[in-house]
Amino acid sequence: MKDNVRLLTTRVTRVRFAFMAVLALASIVGSATQAAAQRVAPPATSDLIAVPVGNSAFLFGHGVGTQGYICLPTSAGASTAAWNANNARPEATLFATFFGQNIQIITHFLSPDTNPNPDTAPNPLPFGSVTWQSSFDSSKVWAQKKNAVAAGSEDSCPNTGAIACVLLQSIGSENGPTGGRLLSQTTFIQRLNTKGGSAPTDGCFVSADVGKQALVPYSADYFFFRKDQ
Repeated sequence: MKDNVRLLTTRVTRVRFAFMAVLALASIVGSATQAAAQRVAPPATSDLIAVPVGNSAFLFGHGVGTQGYICLPTSAGASTAAWNANNARPEATLFATFFGQNIQIITHFLSPDTNPNPDTAPNPLPFGSVTWQSSFDSSKVWAQKKNAVAAGSEDSCPNTGAIACVLLQSIGSENGPTGGRLLSQTTFIQRLNTKGGSAPTDGCFVSADVGKQALVPYSADYFFFRKDQ
């Protein structure tokens, strides 16, 4: 009997702690989302990568990850090869700082656009598009590059030799499984303050190198915009 009571008490305690943890997580998520929306202040950029009027920044994340490259022939049947610098494959985690801690808020990767926007998506769609998925509600946005500036060419993109800073436009979005819209409301994304990530300068010259792959570490600041309310 005592063992049964002790077992029941232990289970109740675990359930109570689990419930409290869920409430705490919900509080953090709500506070994080609200704080992010209130504190976003993108730096000034050149007109080339400026977001169109009528859109406002609502979310910021500092991305850390890799840009993936594959060695390909320079043309059909060519005996020379080069890294596919124009189609790097991103894999990154975006963080925001809340209560003095870096919290993962977004995952960045390549995936098929399963809900394209007919007004902005290319036709046909590529096999994969750059994707950002919320770590809070699993909502997604797919985007494509509109314009770019070379790293080192302006204050918002100061690190010479890094991957370019870019303006991207949403080409598709998807709400989370419970209807969350944190990222599916995104219209534009700026990738600024890039560091690293450029294609390698060696290891891909001749046909024997074709098929080699490289993952190059990088970091960048990402600003997410939505239509003005």
